[in-house]
Amino acid sequence: MTLQWFDWVGFAGVALIVVAYFLVQAGRLRGDSMSNQVLNALGALAVMVSLVFGTFNFPAFVLEAIWLAVSVYGMVWGARRRHRSRMFR
Repeated sequence: MTLQWFDWVGFAGVALIVVAYFLVQAGRLRGDSMSNQVLNALGALAVMVSLVFGTFNFPAFVLEAIWLAVSVYGMVWGARRRHRSRMFR
Protein backbone atom coordinates (compact mmCIF):
# COMPACT_ATOMS: atom_id res chain seq x y z
CA MET A 1 0.00 0.00 0.00
CA THR A 2 1.43 3.32 -1.08
CA LEU A 3 0.26 6.39 0.78
CA GLN A 4 -0.31 9.59 -1.17
CA TRP A 5 0.02 13.16 0.07
CA PHE A 6 -3.73 13.37 0.71
CA ASP A 7 -3.57 10.25 2.91
CA TRP A 8 -0.98 11.98 5.09
CA VAL A 9 -3.15 15.10 5.23
CA GLY A 10 -6.05 12.90 6.38
CA PHE A 11 -3.92 11.23 9.05
CA ALA A 12 -2.83 14.65 10.29
CA GLY A 13 -6.48 15.72 10.46
CA VAL A 14 -7.44 12.65 12.45
CA ALA A 15 -4.51 13.31 14.79
CA LEU A 16 -5.65 16.92 15.37
CA ILE A 17 -9.19 15.83 16.23
CA VAL A 18 -8.02 13.03 18.53
CA VAL A 19 -5.48 15.27 20.29
CA ALA A 20 -8.15 17.94 20.85
CA TYR A 21 -10.52 15.33 22.28
CA PHE A 22 -7.82 13.88 24.52
CA LEU A 23 -6.82 17.31 25.84
CA VAL A 24 -10.43 18.12 26.71
CA GLN A 25 -10.88 14.76 28.45
CA ALA A 26 -7.58 15.21 30.32
CA GLY A 27 -8.70 18.64 31.55
CA ARG A 28 -5.88 20.41 29.70
CA LEU A 29 -8.18 22.22 27.28
CA ARG A 30 -11.66 23.61 27.70
CA GLY A 31 -14.28 22.28 25.33
CA ASP A 32 -15.39 25.79 24.45
CA SER A 33 -11.88 27.21 23.99
CA MET A 34 -10.75 28.72 20.73
CA SER A 35 -7.81 26.29 20.66
CA ASN A 36 -10.16 23.31 20.78
CA GLN A 37 -12.36 24.74 18.05
CA VAL A 38 -9.39 25.50 15.78
CA LEU A 39 -7.89 22.02 16.25
CA ASN A 40 -11.24 20.45 15.39
CA ALA A 41 -11.86 22.71 12.39
CA LEU A 42 -8.40 22.11 10.93
CA GLY A 43 -8.72 18.40 11.58
CA ALA A 44 -12.10 18.17 9.86
CA LEU A 45 -10.84 20.22 6.92
CA ALA A 46 -7.80 17.97 6.53
CA VAL A 47 -9.93 14.82 6.57
CA MET A 48 -12.23 16.40 3.97
CA VAL A 49 -9.21 17.10 1.74
CA SER A 50 -8.19 13.45 1.98
CA LEU A 51 -11.72 12.39 1.03
CA VAL A 52 -11.89 14.72 -1.97
CA PHE A 53 -8.53 13.73 -3.41
CA GLY A 54 -8.58 10.09 -2.31
CA THR A 55 -11.37 7.56 -2.21
CA PHE A 56 -14.53 9.61 -1.73
CA ASN A 57 -16.88 8.50 1.03
CA PHE A 58 -20.02 10.64 1.11
CA PRO A 59 -21.16 9.81 4.69
CA ALA A 60 -17.66 10.52 6.06
CA PHE A 61 -17.54 13.77 4.08
CA VAL A 62 -20.92 14.85 5.52
CA LEU A 63 -19.72 14.02 9.04
CA GLU A 64 -16.57 16.11 8.59
CA ALA A 65 -18.51 18.98 7.00
CA ILE A 66 -20.81 19.05 10.04
CA TRP A 67 -17.78 18.80 12.36
CA LEU A 68 -16.23 21.78 10.56
CA ALA A 69 -19.48 23.79 10.70
CA VAL A 70 -19.91 23.15 14.43
CA SER A 71 -16.29 24.16 15.05
CA VAL A 72 -16.71 27.39 13.09
CA TYR A 73 -19.94 28.09 14.99
CA GLY A 74 -18.02 27.59 18.25
CA MET A 75 -15.30 29.99 17.12
CA VAL A 76 -17.83 32.69 16.17
CA TRP A 77 -19.89 32.17 19.35
CA GLY A 78 -16.74 32.31 21.50
CA ALA A 79 -15.47 35.45 19.78
CA ARG A 80 -18.82 37.18 20.28
CA ARG A 81 -18.92 36.13 23.94
CA ARG A 82 -15.39 37.48 24.53
CA HIS A 83 -16.26 40.70 22.73
CA ARG A 84 -19.39 41.19 24.86
CA SER A 85 -17.52 40.53 28.10
CA ARG A 86 -14.96 43.21 27.18
CA MET A 87 -17.72 45.72 26.44
CA PHE A 88 -19.22 45.36 29.92
CA ARG A 89 -16.03 45.73 31.95
